[in-house]
Amino acid sequence: MSLIDLSGYLLYAAFISYLVGTFLFAGAIKVKNDTAAARADKYGKIALVVTIIGFVAQLGYFITRWIYTGHAPVSNMFEFTTAFGMFIVLSFIVIYFTYKVAALGVVALPIALLIIAYASMFPTEVSPLVPSLQSHWLTIHVTTAALGQSIFGISAVAGLIYLLRNVNMDERSKESFWLEAVMFCCVLVVGFVAATVTFNAMDYEAKYEYVDTLDQVSTSTYLMPAIFGMNEYVELSEDRMTPLFELPALIDARKLTTVFWSALFGTIIYILIRLIFRRKIAKMFQPLVKRVNSTLMDEIAYRSILIAFPIFTLGALIFAMIWAQEAWGRFWGWDPKEVWALITWLFYAAFLHLRLSKGWEGKKSAWLTVIGFLIILFNLVVVNLVIAGLHSYA
Repeated sequence: MSLIDLSGYLLYAAFISYLVGTFLFAGAIKVKNDTAAARADKYGKIALVVTIIGFVAQLGYFITRWIYTGHAPVSNMFEFTTAFGMFIVLSFIVIYFTYKVAALGVVALPIALLIIAYASMFPTEVSPLVPSLQSHWLTIHVTTAALGQSIFGISAVAGLIYLLRNVNMDERSKESFWLEAVMFCCVLVVGFVAATVTFNAMDYEAKYEYVDTLDQVSTSTYLMPAIFGMNEYVELSEDRMTPLFELPALIDARKLTTVFWSALFGTIIYILIRLIFRRKIAKMFQPLVKRVNSTLMDEIAYRSILIAFPIFTLGALIFAMIWAQEAWGRFWGWDPKEVWALITWLFYAAFLHLRLSKGWEGKKSAWLTVIGFLIILFNLVVVNLVIAGLHSYA
């Protein structure tokens, strides 16, 4: 067995462990009497052990792939996203040892599962690094930025639990609408997995020539029926769908097509869930968090951001600018990824300002933590997949 095969098996083992851990944490928070409390405590300990086993397995994946490739496995969408999921689990484990709140696992582990499932839909093959990535700053910049984002993710987990605990889903309000919208966004990730699996099973492939941002003729391969066509595209495959719209070179039409199909599949899945269970997804989760201490969730969310903010500042801005100067001869170039990293930083800086000077706590703070993580996910999904830029090789 080669190292790369072992790496794949370890990642699969981690995925299964996180899935089992989710159900065990769910069992650990259903407390009705003293006997049930003792049983719940036992479930919580087992769930933590299973989660740690999964993390160790994923760390093994990370190390074996690193040895096989000769560089930190964070150079493409598959590698970065799996590392992001791993750091979310690591952040959760550290927070759990501090606060012993099983409800965090019921939300944090499914988010990690969705992120890893999302990553698995991208090509997993090992390919040589492009020249600009052949630097020790690859490891320093990307891993630090991913770690900061993962801790922001834990703040969002605590914020989401706070909202599930305190928003009345039985009445129509802006809060209940937007909370359900957050759950809908989670289902869209499932839609991406479903769309990718479906069209892979159909062995769908279509090739097109197009003119890129440098006015050069390039070739693009679609793995889903083309809704959007690349700039000045020419069809190379027969009996395949003709794009309905042609987009400028700045927009990656192939990846935008992926976003479209993911949204369509995700919406269908969401509608089916609503029809089968006859209630909102957020309301389905509320029984699991009804005994959660809201004040503690607010504290966890705030302290997580206090920890994450300086780490993200170093990784996503300072280290990134140093590497940009080394690779491209300038500290800042308004590349889409650079701009979105700055937007993320400014958002969390505003959060800390509002928290410290304006006293924003409770629901206001919880909503901001969730919005902040949605900004991070928008960067991970839409900016990476749709907008062409210097980071498009990922």
